[in-house]
Amino acid sequence: MEDHKIVEMYLSRDQQAIGETSKKFGTRLRALAYGIVDDHQTAEECESDTYLKAWNAIPPHRPYDYLYPFLARITRHISLDFCRSRNRLKRMGFLCEFSAELEQCIPAPDDTACRMDNIALGEALNSFLGALPPQQRNIFPRRYWYLDSISQIAQRFALSESKVKTTLFRSRKKLRDHLEKEGCTL
Repeated sequence: MEDHKIVEMYLSRDQQAIGETSKKFGTRLRALAYGIVDDHQTAEECESDTYLKAWNAIPPHRPYDYLYPFLARITRHISLDFCRSRNRLKRMGFLCEFSAELEQCIPAPDDTACRMDNIALGEALNSFLGALPPQQRNIFPRRYWYLDSISQIAQRFALSESKVKTTLFRSRKKLRDHLEKEGCTL
């Protein structure tokens, strides 16, 4: 079923929309959640929670052209929230590692001026990713959106781990330069 029709079902409050969403995107959403929480049962719970949040969020939103990214964002937030609550007293090494890798590229979330420029930042990120060669363009979101480990990325793209690390390092440097060129304060 097409995304447009599924969104229309949500808007008309047809409960079959959840079933159609599950058929079309369930495996991908569960895989995204599993990559973050590393537990099959929890990943299934995150997927179910995604459908509930989508049910509540779609009437004001109308993600006709971006239904999967809309759902993936919800799944990602639910999964990360679960990890935070599960490890509230402990620091999660991999989340801290991602933050450390990107903190030199992207402005701090407390910077009021940058918060006001979220749309410009999004456009700058999209233009940056669009200018990357295909392999780098695929590696970057695997690490920073899907939270894949270096070894998972190396295996997926048949590269050495050192090649992946070098590619990510250079991509972060290019991102920093690109954001400075676009006028985002770092």
